[in-house]
Amino acid sequence: MDYSFQAKLVAEFIGTAILVILGNGSVANVELKGTKGNGSDWLLIALGYGCGVMVPSLMFGTISGSQINPAFTIGLAVVGKFPWSQVLPFILAQLSGAMVGQLVVYWAYKPHYDQTTNPEAILGTFSTIDASKSHLNGFINEFVGSFILFFGAIAFTSAPYFKNSPATVFIALGLLVMTLVASLGGPTGPALNPARDLGPRIIHALLPIKHKEDSHWHYALVPVVAPILASICALVLYTSVFK
Repeated sequence: MDYSFQAKLVAEFIGTAILVILGNGSVANVELKGTKGNGSDWLLIALGYGCGVMVPSLMFGTISGSQINPAFTIGLAVVGKFPWSQVLPFILAQLSGAMVGQLVVYWAYKPHYDQTTNPEAILGTFSTIDASKSHLNGFINEFVGSFILFFGAIAFTSAPYFKNSPATVFIALGLLVMTLVASLGGPTGPALNPARDLGPRIIHALLPIKHKEDSHWHYALVPVVAPILASICALVLYTSVFK
């Protein structure tokens, strides 16, 4: 079935919102004071982000492709697999969805945000933080993780044995994201997605949250630029070598 462009935009909006709700919601459950999951380990967060990609992909993959990531949208356009005329609307839908998703997380955990006095724990439920305090290390981490994600995404969707089973592709993507967060999440988070980081960071800056400090705008370009460059490199490499 061929869906309208408006339906695809709605799918990208809702899909990205779900990604943030499930992903950043898991971080909030671990980091915020007084929650049932407070103090849980990193695997809970990895599971949240893995399902945050898998669930909307299963819901909307056959409608919009469930790109839910501006870096992937741009990379697909660069290699001729997505029209440039639709790039900006898709990105705006993804960014808006990420912002709304973060608002849902905030409303759901509002009493726990009020109890939490650690400003970095609060910010970490919105966007990535460079634990090493090195922008270069953060960039390398985001680039490597994003490269593996997008190379895997194009490989999964191009593999002959996956063509008749799109659900298998979406499950594989969820598992890949979960593994990337578990294995490369230590230094930065990671974002792997400009919308997932920038949208919630904007919301963090705007909300009157008790005990919050600055939104680390000095680092904000890293999780935006690194995934975009990684997506372009990964998709160009794959389509050059394997097509």
